[in-house]
Order: sequence, then C-alpha cells, then structure tokens
Amino acid sequence: MSVDFRSLFATPQIQDALNSLDARQDDMVATVQTWSRINSGSRNLEGLAKMEAEILKAFEPLGAEIELIDLADTEMVDEAGVPVSVKNGRMIRLFKRPSANRRVLMTGHTDTVFPKDSAFQQPVWLDDGRLNGPGVADMKGGVLVMLNALKAFEATDMAPSVGWEVLLSPDEETGSLASAPILMERAKAADIGMTYEPALADGTLAGARKGSGNYTLVVHGKAVHAGREFHNGRNAVVALADMIGRLAALTDGRPELTVNPAVIKGGVAPNVVPDMALCRFNVRLKEPEDATWFEAQVAAIIRDWQGRDGYDVHLYGGINRPPKALSDANLKLMEAIRACGAALDIDINYVPTGGCCEGNNLAAAGLPNVDTLGVRGGLIHSADEFMIPESFSERAKLSALILFAFASGGLDAVVKAKT
Repeated sequence: MSVDFRSLFATPQIQDALNSLDARQDDMVATVQTWSRINSGSRNLEGLAKMEAEILKAFEPLGAEIELIDLADTEMVDEAGVPVSVKNGRMIRLFKRPSANRRVLMTGHTDTVFPKDSAFQQPVWLDDGRLNGPGVADMKGGVLVMLNALKAFEATDMAPSVGWEVLLSPDEETGSLASAPILMERAKAADIGMTYEPALADGTLAGARKGSGNYTLVVHGKAVHAGREFHNGRNAVVALADMIGRLAALTDGRPELTVNPAVIKGGVAPNVVPDMALCRFNVRLKEPEDATWFEAQVAAIIRDWQGRDGYDVHLYGGINRPPKALSDANLKLMEAIRACGAALDIDINYVPTGGCCEGNNLAAAGLPNVDTLGVRGGLIHSADEFMIPESFSERAKLSALILFAFASGGLDAVVKAKT
C-alpha cells in the first residue's frame, strides 16, 4: 500500500494542531521529569496509585469517560519455592465515542522495572542533552506522547470521526499476566492499535516480535548431613543442574528459539545435602507452534526426574506473550505509518525484535498494531535509561497524523484487510 498523506496534512487546521505540539514541548519535558520522580515499580502499589492520580489529572482536559479496573491477583513463586499470591495495581481505562465507526485502541503502562528500594530514583540531564531517569523512555515519556497527540487531534473537527480508548496497565513489566485478558477483550472492539513503548534512539520501530514465557522450576529432594549420611540424601541442586543443562540445550531446537536459565537458588550450607533448588528461566520463540514443542520437551525433562526415588519436581509459569507475526493488515498499517512519517520528513523503518510488549497481546487478538510509538530512547531496564527530549513533539506529531489519517479514511485498507 503506497500512500502519500502530504496533501491531506497540508490543511490549516492540521498544521495548527501540529504547531500546538511544538508549543507543548517544554511542558512534556517538565512533566516527564515529575513523573520520573514517582517510583512506580510493578510491585509498588502506593507509587502506582500516585501515578494513577497524575495520569487522571493530565488526561482530564480530554473529557473522556473513566473506568478504573481492579486487576486479579497473580501467582509467583517465592525464594523458598512456594507459590504465593501477589496483588496488582489498577488498570486505567479512558474512552471517548465508543460507538464511532472507526475505533483505535491506544495502550501503555504506568509501571517500571525499578522497585521501591532501587537506587535509581531521579532524572538527570546528561552532557549530550539526553534525559536519564527511571521510566523517562519506558514508558512515562510514551504516555505523554499519547496524551499530547490526543489533545492535538481533539482540537480539530476531525475528532468526531474516531472513537478512541486508552488502556494503561500497572503490570506490563511483569508480563501483563493480570491485564492480558482485558487487553485481549478490548482489542476485539478496535480497528487498529497504537502502543507507546519507546522507539530506538535513531527512531526505528519494532516490527515482528518473538513470543515469551517465564517459568520457575522447583525441585525438592532430601536434606541430610553431607558427611554422615550423604548417600541417604537426595541432592536437589544436582538434579536441578542436570535439568538446567537440558533446558539450555533446547536453544535452537526450533529456529531462533532461545532458553535462558537466569536465576538459581538452592542449598543452605556446604555440609548439608540441599533439599530444595529452583531456577527461573525464560523462553523466546518465533512461531506460535514452537510453544507446543517447547512445552512437550520441558514436560519430558520433568518426567525423567519426577520418576526418580526421593525427588519431587514442580513447574510454574507459561507462555505469557504469544509471538507477534505480521498479518497483511499489520503490514498495511506499518506502511501507512511510514507514509505519515514521510509527511513529516521522518524516515520510518522497522526491525524484528526478540523483545515483547502489549503489542504481542493485541496481535494475538487479531488487532493490527504498531507498538513503539513512544519517545526515542535506549538502555531501558537499566540505570542508564535515557530519552531524547526533542522526540516528544516529533513523536506526538507522528501519532497525531496517524489519527488524522485514520479519521480521513486513509487507513480503511488496513481495516478491510483485518476483516
């Protein structure tokens, strides 16, 4: 699909809307610093509540309807290998004109990977003009891009043509386990999806994404004195080590499938045969059918040890992000967004990635989406996370143009391909 949106976007009201985003640049920079100082790690419910209040205040001028959704508790395995229930924050749902003929779902998250006791709590300016801080790119900056694009769009007479819905999750960084059902449900009511993970520093966007699963493998054996009764023990660490080796060997068992044993815990002292050991591991997979193969391989490994005298093995977790393959509708949406970029003299390029986000969930529900429409930035999930300040107005303009294109019928081919 080859589209040229330059003539459409040359209208005075659209130009005024774009100019308004330049005028909001300084405000966006100031706001992201304020938001960055609020620790909203996924398990910091107090911090998430503070972010929720900030978000609702910031979005208030849009006049959207508001729904605050209490998410279900989820299960995690503690350091003792015991499944425990974990509370999640609330999902923010904002929506306007839900009965419109054209509907867009815009998603993001309010949580970060930085826990309440993290040493990384404050934004700072770097010598090269970049802004370093928790969540500045991933994705408090992205939420501001979304917000300001909507403000520009709502100021025009094209707005009544589009119904929009914003979903902001508090658990994206822990896999969207509680919010995934809501994302899937709301995706089915939309025509296109826009998600605000950061673009790469050079502006490149994500295309296809691998799927991902997080697991915890827990092995129970029998503890005895390592000197007096060694042969009466059942060493959980040894059993786990064998299983870890076999899990790691599954890498490349399917094209581009990787298994990463990442966190290991077991034993209490060198003179005690350990009776418990656990491993937290991640799998990344390219094709949906790879999940069935992988799960069958893991089950066989567990059966081997479960059948040995004195050992008990439990597996927790699963595939929480399906692979994001690029449907015909998704490819058409990507090309339309490339055309919007061209109208702004921005080169839009896409690369496949092993990373996952809510875009995986939306695609699994059949919704064509582009999921890196936030600020340009990098080194996310580290204390070196940064964003490029001038990308605020730049990326807000891009999102506004996508909305204008959608309202004008310029994305009807995407919707037709979806159906």
